[in-house]
Amino acid sequence: MKDKELFRIKCKADELPKLMNAMMQDGVTIENLQFLCIGTDRSTGDAVGPLVGSLLEEAGYDHVIGTLAYPCDSSNLAERISETDPRRKVLAIDACLGHPSSVWHFQVANQPLVPGKSLGKGLPAVGDYSIAAIVGIDGPKPYAVLQTTSLHRSMQMAKAIANAIMAAYPVQIKDVNPR
Repeated sequence: MKDKELFRIKCKADELPKLMNAMMQDGVTIENLQFLCIGTDRSTGDAVGPLVGSLLEEAGYDHVIGTLAYPCDSSNLAERISETDPRRKVLAIDACLGHPSSVWHFQVANQPLVPGKSLGKGLPAVGDYSIAAIVGIDGPKPYAVLQTTSLHRSMQMAKAIANAIMAAYPVQIKDVNPR
């Protein structure tokens, strides 16, 4: 069996479906997909992951780890990773900092991401696929940048990720009143 070609690319919101297409070509279905949405609601810039998780959960998606109500952040990442099902593919979603020209873009990959990298957290790489929303400029005070990032930017980027997922992997409506 031929190994898949690895990629990590920067894209705009309207190009997010390309990652979803790559996942589908790799055989990832809604039945074998789970979402690891990393971040905290205590920092506007780091809230993208939990915002996506909450949007997906509200839309009826199963297998979502990391929401506004129960975030997956640096304090509990190991515990939350242990909740993942090893039979499922993990799409890891997080926020990150980058070059000034990259703000409002996404870094997408068919490989893991390293949460807290710009903060020097030393956390493990996670995910079979990943989306990182570039919410601010990387620099000498990353905590300050994340704390002062526009909530509007984080929300819009979270909606773009959730919308791409929902378009590619529509939730299966469960019939609660079978006839």
